Amino acid sequence: MLRRVATLLHRWVGLFIALFLVVAGLTGAVISWEHQIDEWLNKDLYTVNSEGTFLPFDELAGRVEAADPRAQVVYMPLQYEAGHSVSFMVQPRVGPDGQLYDLGYDQVFMDPVTGEIIGQRDTSNVSLSTRTLMPFLRQLHENLHVPAFWGSDRWGYQLMGIIALVWLLDSFIGFYLTLPKRNSSARSTSARSRTSWFQRWKPAWKMRLNAGAYKLNFDYHRAIGLWAWGLIFIIAFTSFSLNLYREVFYPAMSLVSKVTPGPFETRPSTPFNQPIEPNLTFTDIQRLALERGRQEQWERPPAGIFYARNMGFYSVAFFHPGADHSSGGMEIANMYFDAQDGRYLGEYVPWKGTAADIFVQLQFPLHSGRILGLFGRILMSVMGLLVAALAITGVVIWARKRRARHFSALAEN
Repeated sequence: MLRRVATLLHRWVGLFIALFLVVAGLTGAVISWEHQIDEWLNKDLYTVNSEGTFLPFDELAGRVEAADPRAQVVYMPLQYEAGHSVSFMVQPRVGPDGQLYDLGYDQVFMDPVTGEIIGQRDTSNVSLSTRTLMPFLRQLHENLHVPAFWGSDRWGYQLMGIIALVWLLDSFIGFYLTLPKRNSSARSTSARSRTSWFQRWKPAWKMRLNAGAYKLNFDYHRAIGLWAWGLIFIIAFTSFSLNLYREVFYPAMSLVSKVTPGPFETRPSTPFNQPIEPNLTFTDIQRLALERGRQEQWERPPAGIFYARNMGFYSVAFFHPGADHSSGGMEIANMYFDAQDGRYLGEYVPWKGTAADIFVQLQFPLHSGRILGLFGRILMSVMGLLVAALAITGVVIWARKRRARHFSALAEN
């Protein structure tokens, strides 16, 4: 009876989440290399030919906002590289009608030597053009490009988080269904009976390569699912924890262990069209961060400042050049400052804090594979393809069995 219920659950839950897994798997396989592919596709945005002294970061940001007073810079890089542009993230200001302006872009690329704006793009654009292909795939992977409504832009993330949680639970059901049925002759606890049980489980780990298309499809779904089950568990769990972090994961972790909260967890958020205007500038915050970094003897230099304008605080990222694209966050430290009075709100330091803090920190490095460096990124690309294939083979198994039942019913009639 239990096995029959498990089979029904696995079948219908799998059908419900199959399309989501195909999309998430294929996009995940590509965005492991997002920065490299994006830079290759858009060399004209990422490279410059100018030589000379870099302009101050606040002057460059001022030029961005002077070029379009409707735009507000919310992320500012502090590290420049010769021959490369710098990019600023912007968000629209509120217009006279109380609504946000429609900028048509959210990222601005500049020459750090001349201060010339060399390009703009909307990373939220639904498009397969080379300009926005990689941001499009990332958004599709994370939130299916579900638009903001009812004052929140979290709906897509929450949907994908729920799908991930369902997938996580279904992975246990799938694992259970690979186990051999226990018959009456195998209920003793003797070593012989246990050996017999493991012998009957061994075929589930194998693929019959010469047994026909249907059996090969079935074996792939079962055997690959078994061999990759540990990685599937990690991907599903971290997908859930990342997408439902504020809504479920952080509160749940706080119930079972001590988690050090930061402003992202504790500060209330205003509706997306009601941003908080800061009293302090990026320059003020850079000065505060440099002073605090010297006091705490941080080896990493400040590398970027983000203004969380719906929560009213600045986040200053400290990392060595290149760590933002390769470390998965485990080489990036952050300091947080109130945007009104500059109060120090706390810090995030990788590999530091309680056991629960470190477990929380590990979620994205594990999900992206970056915790294992280049090998991990390759592994996650392969897993993305395997997850998509597992979903497709599951649908094929259901379709073949459904057709067989249909023909059997016709024959009986």
